Amino acid sequence: MNRIRFFLLIFSFTLSGFSQNTKDMQLPYEQIPEYPENYTSGNVISRFIDGLGYRYYWATEGLTENDLQFSPSKQARTTLQTIEHLYELSEAIVHAPQNLPNIRPTDTPDLTFDELRKNTLLNLKKASALFSGKSEKDIANYKVIFQSKENRSEFPYWNMINGQISDAIYHVGQVVSFRRSSGNPINPKINVFLGKTGE
Repeated sequence: MNRIRFFLLIFSFTLSGFSQNTKDMQLPYEQIPEYPENYTSGNVISRFIDGLGYRYYWATEGLTENDLQFSPSKQARTTLQTIEHLYELSEAIVHAPQNLPNIRPTDTPDLTFDELRKNTLLNLKKASALFSGKSEKDIANYKVIFQSKENRSEFPYWNMINGQISDAIYHVGQVVSFRRSSGNPINPKINVFLGKTGE
């Protein structure tokens, strides 16, 4: 009897560990987080990034290899190339509130689609957290920095808003359009206004 209890206890711990690992593997932005209590400068930017994260999560959820290789024309990027570009944009988005430089030329690692998706979502989640609660004065000190071997240039954070963040939203829309064209439309129960997706 004691042996049976021992095995049941081990099985319970194993199951609990598996459940925890599965939970840890969940990616952010399946739904948009609750909105902040006030409209500080940092909270507004954080919310912008959360909106991008939610859109990106569902635009890239359930993509097939056929979807990833789709391109509307020979001159256009494929869906996968667009997702690679979105990853690069997410790197710039998370660098700015840390005043980290964006190195040029970009040395993008050779990542799988799953790795690109995960890292992009984690970058956006981290960037959102870095802005949460920040004041106007804090944000005035953030710079968008580009650095190459020969040159370094700095821009105010304004350029990030109309640059990489807006560009990322634009490209997420392309992914949505591309997957519709490749026969795998986005989940129709997504509600970007509420930031939640129906069952």
